Amino acid sequence: MKTLSTLLFRNRSYRYQDIPQLIYIITVLSIFHVGYSFGQPELFNVDERLVEPYDLPELLILANGQKVQNVADWEHIRRHEILDIFLEEVYGKLPLKDLQHTIEVVDRNETALNNTAIRQQWKLTFESHGKQLDIEVLAYLPKSVTSPPVFLVPNFRGNQTIINDPNIVITSSWVRMRKNSDTSGVVDHKATEASRGTSSSRFPLEKIIANGFGLYTFYYGDVDPDFNDFSNGIHPLFYEQGEDKPKSDAWGAISAWAWGITKVIDVIEYNPLSTDSKIIVMGHSRLGKAALWSGVIDDRIDMAISNNSGCMGAAILRRRFGETVKIINTRFPHWFADNFKKYNDNEKELPVDQHMLIALMAPRPVYIASAEEDRWADPKGEYLAGYYASPAYKLYGEKGLSNPEPPAVNVPIHQTIGYHMRTGKHDVTDYDWEQYMKFARTHFDK
Repeated sequence: MKTLSTLLFRNRSYRYQDIPQLIYIITVLSIFHVGYSFGQPELFNVDERLVEPYDLPELLILANGQKVQNVADWEHIRRHEILDIFLEEVYGKLPLKDLQHTIEVVDRNETALNNTAIRQQWKLTFESHGKQLDIEVLAYLPKSVTSPPVFLVPNFRGNQTIINDPNIVITSSWVRMRKNSDTSGVVDHKATEASRGTSSSRFPLEKIIANGFGLYTFYYGDVDPDFNDFSNGIHPLFYEQGEDKPKSDAWGAISAWAWGITKVIDVIEYNPLSTDSKIIVMGHSRLGKAALWSGVIDDRIDMAISNNSGCMGAAILRRRFGETVKIINTRFPHWFADNFKKYNDNEKELPVDQHMLIALMAPRPVYIASAEEDRWADPKGEYLAGYYASPAYKLYGEKGLSNPEPPAVNVPIHQTIGYHMRTGKHDVTDYDWEQYMKFARTHFDK
């Protein structure tokens, strides 16, 4: 087995000034367990100098070779061509049939957050083939605003983690364990009382409410537990007789979580307090991928926000910077359609790239956020996806990203495609939320 030192130093001369880069690579390898010495598929690149030249698929060229001339060509032909490829080759086709479901409010508090908000807890229940699936939805809505714009943000470890409130139901679903951490309040993949409020730094509720926005959240594991097993979650409710896993071109977990987002929108529309609200979907990391995909498949979403979404989110795949298609398919084989695995180490043969995913949301506003230290997610590649998606927005007379070079750190761009790269690591911060609320106001207060 090749050692880490062999792979790092073979066929390359490093200089003294390269030492910080080497330390970074070794640190990230130890965190993400990627590299031959850890039994993973390949050593990844986080050096911009090593990005090889690539050609992106043409966004505004039809399959027959003709150019997209106008919005009609885009909406009636090209958009469908691109969407069909993403459905069949990447995220997987979603079920065409709907499921019988019920929506009920199970809790309501009129004096939440020091009497500034109404807190609600909802249960969304689906039944099929003798199986039942419950999605628990938590909402905070400002008392001073009628039909406020709302952020819909899936969470990672249960609704109880976004604020330390003993009245919020603790999820009973399977929960991922944090590596090398005993502070998450999760024991044997079950959330405990100690998990309350452990993700509150990512959900600045008081600021959201004070700025006139509402928040809806749900635990993504309610929809599909995040491990490679298709006998649980939402998938079995859609199986045809004899099936025990999705077909090769059918939905994986990312599409399932995006499907869950669209079903929580049913709750938003059902709730009289938010029936007419603008809907902003925001997701972080893997849920940033789901947020973007949900914005493509559901046009009820007025704005989509990707926070550090990286590979298969906003980042250009062909750059092969940080996480790659092979790495993501190896570490998370359940996330995408099985068809996607044929593009391992073969990104150039995929007929789409992530700028096309962003473009599919035109002309609705999209915001892409990166973090300076989050090189695994390829900040420059995330920016470039927005830049190369901009011609689709131009068809509508909307402004995207005009400069092929990303802006300086902490210098946001708020066009119809928005972007910032902030200082710091892979996370959701108050700075991110400040930009998202400003961006939403820019577009919704016109």
